[in-house]
Amino acid sequence: MSSNNQTPQDTPAAGAIPDVQSYADARQIPIYRVGIKDIRHPVTVADSSGKPQNVVASWTMTVALPADRKGTHMSRFTQLLNDHQDTVHTLQNFGELFREMNRRLESNEGSIDLSFTWFINKQAPVSGVSGLLDYEVSLHADIERGGDAITAVKVVVPVTTLCPCSKEISEYGAHNQRSHVSIEATPVAGDTGAELFWEDLIRYAEEEASSELYSQLKRSDEKLVTERAYENPRFVEDLIRDIAIRLNADPRIAHYCLEVENFESIHNHSAYAMVLSDEF
Repeated sequence: MSSNNQTPQDTPAAGAIPDVQSYADARQIPIYRVGIKDIRHPVTVADSSGKPQNVVASWTMTVALPADRKGTHMSRFTQLLNDHQDTVHTLQNFGELFREMNRRLESNEGSIDLSFTWFINKQAPVSGVSGLLDYEVSLHADIERGGDAITAVKVVVPVTTLCPCSKEISEYGAHNQRSHVSIEATPVAGDTGAELFWEDLIRYAEEEASSELYSQLKRSDEKLVTERAYENPRFVEDLIRDIAIRLNADPRIAHYCLEVENFESIHNHSAYAMVLSDEF
């Protein structure tokens, strides 16, 4: 046996270019996941209306490697991305890309993670002035040996929360803070008659907060948003429970992980809460 654990039968024929990754490996150590991590590549994604948005995404793509194989074919991951430059991705067709990756890498286990910044053009509530607000979106697909492929979507939604205690005990005013709502949801398998979009999860978070955020506000808008938050106070516990009710009532969602973090304005710590669906 050679020093790199290459077996004699792996030696290529004279003049042939060796395929080292396909050589046998004698160490008999299976690798749970191997692939490429955090490669940046342009991708086109679509909203619920089908309107495409071009973004730069970070991809992590991995497969399982059997104990008797020396390596995986890393170039096949990047070739897959290049071959799908014109594909418009949604949560619904993301599983198809995942299955194609497994076929090309000759594996029945693996995962894909795709993360990108999604922009929504929002209008201010009074003046109507518009501006883009950014949200972090991630798509995930995974399969374990003998299991079913699972896809999931995650959003991180910035909102405003106003403290009920501060409002109750203060003679005037109340402290508020920026909050992040993180929702990771697994859609119901099969045809449910309705598709789940990350915009739906964003809407749940914004509608249950003290106020949603805007990138552009005139004075009349700022007055309305400030007063709306004051009349709609939320503890971190209130916000997470109200969003959980919305998620529980959505028949398109099989499982979810919900987190809320309030970046406190009068403390040097955050307030935090998590709710898991029964089978997450």
